[in-house]
Amino acid sequence: MHSPPLPKAGNSAYHDATSVYTHIADPNERRRMALAEVDKAPFGWYHVRLAVVTGIGFFTDAYSLFAINLAVIMLGIVYWQDDVNKGVMPHNADTAIKVATSAGAIFGQVIFGYLADVLGRKKMYGVELMIIISTTLAQSLCGESTAVSIVGVLIFCKSKGPGYLLDVYRGIGVGGDYPLSAVITAEFASTKNRGGIIAAVFAMQGLGQLAAALMALVVVAAYKKDLVTVPDVASCSGDCVAAVDKMWRIIIAFGGIPGWFALYYRLTIPETPRYTFDVLYDVEKASMDTRRYRYGKAGNTVNPVAQAQVRRDMANYKTPRPTVGEIFRYYSKKRNFVRLFGTSFSWFFLDLAFYGLSFSSASLLSTMGFDKRGSLYENLRNTATGQIVLICAGAIPGYWMTVFTVDRLGRKPIQIGGFAILTIIFCVLGFAWKGLTKIHLLVLYVLAQFFFNFGKYSHVPESHRAGSLTQPGPNATTFITPAEIFPTRVRSTGHGISAGFGKLGAVIAQVFFAPMIKRGATHDNPTPWIHGVMQIFALFMFLGCLTSLLVPESKSARLEELAGENEDIYELQFRSQFYTGGERTSRGSALSGRGSALSSGGAQYTRGRGRGRGAGRGGESDEDPEKGKWWKLG
Repeated sequence: MHSPPLPKAGNSAYHDATSVYTHIADPNERRRMALAEVDKAPFGWYHVRLAVVTGIGFFTDAYSLFAINLAVIMLGIVYWQDDVNKGVMPHNADTAIKVATSAGAIFGQVIFGYLADVLGRKKMYGVELMIIISTTLAQSLCGESTAVSIVGVLIFCKSKGPGYLLDVYRGIGVGGDYPLSAVITAEFASTKNRGGIIAAVFAMQGLGQLAAALMALVVVAAYKKDLVTVPDVASCSGDCVAAVDKMWRIIIAFGGIPGWFALYYRLTIPETPRYTFDVLYDVEKASMDTRRYRYGKAGNTVNPVAQAQVRRDMANYKTPRPTVGEIFRYYSKKRNFVRLFGTSFSWFFLDLAFYGLSFSSASLLSTMGFDKRGSLYENLRNTATGQIVLICAGAIPGYWMTVFTVDRLGRKPIQIGGFAILTIIFCVLGFAWKGLTKIHLLVLYVLAQFFFNFGKYSHVPESHRAGSLTQPGPNATTFITPAEIFPTRVRSTGHGISAGFGKLGAVIAQVFFAPMIKRGATHDNPTPWIHGVMQIFALFMFLGCLTSLLVPESKSARLEELAGENEDIYELQFRSQFYTGGERTSRGSALSGRGSALSSGGAQYTRGRGRGRGAGRGGESDEDPEKGKWWKLG
């Protein structure tokens, strides 16, 4: 006798959407099938949508950070127009802005990473973008007063209400975007294309930098009549100062516009199925979110009755949400600590060394003819144009080369090879600096830019002078790997810690190495120690090679496999008592103990207390008292 067919439901893309999983009683099997939908999905429009929604945030990050670099020259013209500074922002003020943003970013990366594990990716996603948008708008409206300088306003903006750390808050928003976007993209992407999709998200940073330079060029052209008659920054006054004051505000404010388009999609993005399965234990919702991600909302809605039934069945097995203690215990185990050490210090050494390129960018602009002194208009135009050329020559090609090769070559070969090549480049810059011509310097700079971004998305020097080329964001492989090799319950925290170490390297480089190159400076030789700093950076690149050896290759591997997790996170145990028709007796209830029963084929299976995503090789749980017994399945 033939069994009746399943009822037809769902949409044209997935005809039996509502019935494909609900007839399966084993929650582990439902989880495996749902995650297979994600892991084995062919590249499609839903991946493009994912990359755009998460990438717009990085576009905004890059634009905002790069725009302030270009605006520093204009801030100097407006607020330091005196006999001492002559229209140039002092080094201490410049450094204060950079360090404030970086300090906020470290805090944002660690805190948002932890909260994304505790509260969920969905609840936190969009919050960091709102912080970026609001602080960007606030910065564009700032102005100094007799009580507070413009640097004080940018760093510590005081209103009639309580004061708030404006630049630090912006850093928190920028920092929070790193673990959230990386982990969400990794958990939604298919295994085959995961590296390329994450890399495409961060390639938006290159476009954000380019947009900031183009916007600066457009604004300079729009105010040409107020600038063309002014010979230099020290001579700007009256209408010229008023025009420049408007220019830097327009450039910065424009960076918040793309964020408004991405904000809705970030706030409405579904929770990642892995988090819903492994932390929330909502099997029904996770299965439905998987199908909604791939096929859209039409026909894919949660059945409240089925969801309530599954939640009741799973309630007694639910593992508490991650805690600080659980995270500490996981990363204190030797295997996990070594991995975290590898991801964190690879990022740390990278960001320390990347600042070396910005120290030589003024010479590069001179080599390309963008340092020719004319009117103030020509100076600002040449600065913006020079940045566009350098970004297009090295950074953007490196970004997209990574997108198309990271899933073929692998993360580890690209990262180690990139560090090795950069070690050689910095050795040449350090030991042969005095013998290099400007043409040699330009070639080495472009090569370094390419290899920083091919395999590495270099970190932003938050507020460099506009004469410096900066690359917002981490390198591709150091960004991708922490989002892949840790379990779901602690994945975002691990990524946030790794990113925080990168930002720490950026702060150290800015506070210590930037002043070091100017030690003993003269008018004829403004950077006498630059060759020594380049030698130190070569050492950092070599150390980056060594720490990269501690990180496993993650190409073409499922996230659960990389984290060393058990497939059966809802532990099923076979009991010797049999029942019919799902009927329970008092003996059955006693046997079920810590969990509810799920009937399958007349046999009764119950799951022990969930061990969470930290279980398995990567994060052992308490000893199972029935481990090794003959009735223990799996």
